[in-house]
Order: sequence, then structure tokens, then C-alpha cells
Amino acid sequence: MPTITIDGKQYDTETLPEEAKQQIASIQFVDKKIEELKNETAVYQTTRNGYARALSEMLNK
Repeated sequence: MPTITIDGKQYDTETLPEEAKQQIASIQFVDKKIEELKNETAVYQTTRNGYARALSEMLNK
């Protein structure tokens, strides 16, 4: 049985009102987007660090 914990209290998601299910879906959508942005930020930061390292090496020759 799928459950969700909110403020330390567990709820059976199958018995929740439809409006609550929609709110949960919205929260899950936002959480997924946040994870995607975190992953993209990590890639950009790695790339930026590589460019900065290359620039530093170039300037220190």
C-alpha cells in the first residue's frame, strides 16, 4: 500500500482526496525539476572548473 509521510505522519495515498493527490503530484513534479537542475548545475560547475584550470595553466606558463 503506497504511503506518504507529511510532518511525521503517514497517510495511505490511495484513500486521500483527489485534491490532495494533485498536490502530491505537484510537489513530486517540483522535486524532480529541482533534482534535474542540481544535476545540470553540477555538470556546468565541472565544465567551468575545467575551463578555469586550463586558463590558469595557460596564464602561468
